[in-house]
Amino acid sequence: MTKRINIFGTALSAVLLNCFLANAQTVVSVKKPSNNTANSYYVSDKEPLIQQSFVKLPLAAIKPAGWLKKQLELQRDGLTGNLGEISIWLTKTDNAWLNKSRTGKYGWEELPYWLKGYGDIAYVLHDEKMLANTKFWIDAVINNQQPDGDFGPIIYKGDGKRDLWANMPMLWCVQSYYEYSKDPRVLTFMSKYFQWELTIPDDKFLEDYWENSRGGDNMISVYWLYNRTGEKFLLDLATKLDRNTANWRQKNNLPNWHNVNVAECFREPATYYLQSHNKANLDATYNDFQLIRNIYGQVPGGMFGADENARKGYTDPRQAVETCGMVEQMTSDEYLLQYTGDTFWADNCEDVAFNTFPAAFTSDYKALRYLTAPNMVVSDSKNHSPGIANEGPFLMMNPFSSRCCQHNHAAGWVYYSENSWMATADNGLAAQLYTAGEVTAKVGNGTSVKITENTFYPFNDRINFTVNTAKSIFFPLYLRVPEWCKDASVTVNGEFIPVKAKPDGYIMLSNKWENGDKIALELPMAISLREWQENKNSVSVNYGPLTFSLKIAENYVKQDSRYNTQGDAGWQKTADPAKWPAYDIFAASAWNYGLLVDEKHPERSFSIIKCAWPKDNNPFTNTNAPIEMVAKGKLIPGWTIDATGLCGVLPQSPVKSDEKTTALTLVPMGGARLRISAFPVTE
Repeated sequence: MTKRINIFGTALSAVLLNCFLANAQTVVSVKKPSNNTANSYYVSDKEPLIQQSFVKLPLAAIKPAGWLKKQLELQRDGLTGNLGEISIWLTKTDNAWLNKSRTGKYGWEELPYWLKGYGDIAYVLHDEKMLANTKFWIDAVINNQQPDGDFGPIIYKGDGKRDLWANMPMLWCVQSYYEYSKDPRVLTFMSKYFQWELTIPDDKFLEDYWENSRGGDNMISVYWLYNRTGEKFLLDLATKLDRNTANWRQKNNLPNWHNVNVAECFREPATYYLQSHNKANLDATYNDFQLIRNIYGQVPGGMFGADENARKGYTDPRQAVETCGMVEQMTSDEYLLQYTGDTFWADNCEDVAFNTFPAAFTSDYKALRYLTAPNMVVSDSKNHSPGIANEGPFLMMNPFSSRCCQHNHAAGWVYYSENSWMATADNGLAAQLYTAGEVTAKVGNGTSVKITENTFYPFNDRINFTVNTAKSIFFPLYLRVPEWCKDASVTVNGEFIPVKAKPDGYIMLSNKWENGDKIALELPMAISLREWQENKNSVSVNYGPLTFSLKIAENYVKQDSRYNTQGDAGWQKTADPAKWPAYDIFAASAWNYGLLVDEKHPERSFSIIKCAWPKDNNPFTNTNAPIEMVAKGKLIPGWTIDATGLCGVLPQSPVKSDEKTTALTLVPMGGARLRISAFPVTE
C-alpha cells in the first residue's frame, strides 16, 4: 500500500480565526475545519461526545443531478425500485415484520437492508410511489413494537439469546424516515427499544455471529438518538454495546475475516472513540483498514480480495468482494469522514464508488452479481470454488439471486449523495464528494443559501459552484483537495485566488458571499502508475481518481433467472423471469496482455483520449466511457483461464513475451464488467 503521511495542521490558526470573526475575506489551505464549537443549525454531538468537524445535513438538503441522479433513477426503475415484486423476503404475506406476533416465514435482514436504500432514494428523488411504500413498512415496524420496547421478528439463537442483528439496519431506516418527516413517533420508538436493550444481561446480549460482529451499527443509532434527546442512559447502552461487540482492536488480527463484516465493523472502535476519547480506539480503526489491505488489498479499486472470507494465500486480484462489502465500505468511509475530518476516507470512498461499485451491476441496474474482482474475465453461473471462497453461481448477473446483496446494494449511491456535502462546526459548508447537484443549508448567521454544483467529475477536472442567497452572508466554504491532486487551484468570480492547496486537506474560502457568486475549482488530473510489489510487481494505471482497465469485448448471454441461483435464494411465484433475465458475460476478445512501461517515465507510456459525454448520462459502461486511455502491451500466452475457470494468477513481473507489441485501449475500471485492472509488466 502507498503510505500516506500527515504533514499539515489540524485546525484554523488564531490569526485565521480572528480574520474570520472580523468578516475579512480569507483563503487558506487547512487539514480540516476547527471543531472547537458546535454547528448552530444542525444536530451535532452532545457532550461528552467529541464534537465533529463535519455534520451530516438533513436528507432533503442535497439534490443530486448529472450522472449520480441518473444512477439513482436507474436503481428506481431497476432492481431496487421493483424488488418488491421479485424477492420472497419482501412479500407482504406471512412476513414477520408486518404483524404484532412478529412471527412469519419471512423476516430477517433482507427487508431493512433493502428499505434503508429504497426509502432514502424515495426521499431524495421525492418519488410519491416509493414514499408511500416506504411509509407502509415504517408504520408497520413502529406500530408493532411490543410494550416492553422490543420490535421486529422474534429470532432466538440459543437459550434466551434474542438475535438483534436485523433490528440494527431497521433502526437506520426509521432514522432516515425521521430526518425526512420529523415524525415524533420515531424518537419514542427508539428510546423504548434502547431502554429494553439495556435490560438484557451481558451473557445473552450480542451473542450470535452477525450481531456480535456488527454491534457498532447499533451504537451509531444510539448516538443518533442521544444527540436529539440527551437521554443519559443511552451513553450506558453505548458502553454496553462496545463491551459486548467483537474485538476489532487487535493489532495483528481481526475477530473474523468475512468481507462484509470487515468493511462494516472496522469502524466500531472509532465510533466508540466519540464517547471514550481514547485515541487507541481511533487508531484501531485505522489499523484494521491497513491490516486487511496489507495482506489482501494489494489491488486497485479501494477494496480487498476476500470473496466470502479472506483466506491465506489467496491474494491475487482475481479474488473478489461482495457487493454488500462495497456498500458497507463506502458507508464506513462516509461516517469516518464525519468522525475524523480526515480526507483519507473521502479518497477511499471515491475509489470504491468510481472503480469497483458500478461494475457489480448490469448498466441498467436490473441485475447484479454477488462477487466482483479487479481482474475478472468471466462472469457466469459456474461453481468456481476453490478459486473463489464460495461454492455456487456467485459470478452471474442475476436479479433473483445473491440474497443479501440483492437487497443491500440499494444504499450505495444514495448514501454517497447524502454525504456529498456536509455542514461544518463553524457554520460553514464543505464539498466532500464532488458531483453535480445542489445543496440548501443554513450557514453563518442562520441565512439559508443554495449552492449549485456543475461538473462531470470524476471524468473531468473542473467543478463549478454558484451561490444563491437572498442577502449577503459571511460563511466559510471548504473544498476538498484529493490525495492524488498536487496542483489544485480556485477562482472566485473569474479572479484567480492564490493559495498553496495541499493534498489531503481543504481550500477554505471565508468570504461575504453575494447572490450569483461563482467559484471554480480545478483539480488537475495526471496519469500515474501504482506498483503492487506484494502482488507480483503488477501495476495499475490511474488518471486522477479513476483507475483504468483493459477494454475487453463483453458477450452477454441471457439466461432464465430461476436457474443457477444461490441455495438460499427465494422469489415470489408471480415474479417474471422474462422481465428480469439473468446474464452470463464472457470475454469476446483477448485479455491476457501485459503492459509495456517506460521505467523512468511511466506516465509517457499512456495517453488520454476525451470522448463525448454519453447522451443517456450514464458514463459507467465501456460503450459510453467519456474518457479512454491508449497504451501498448504484449500478449502473455502462458497466462490463461485456470482449472477453476477463473483468470489465472498473475505471472511475476517483468514477464518475457515474444509476441508483437500491440496498441491497447484502456477504459475506466468502474464501467468494465469484465476487466484486467492489475497488469503484469512485459519486457
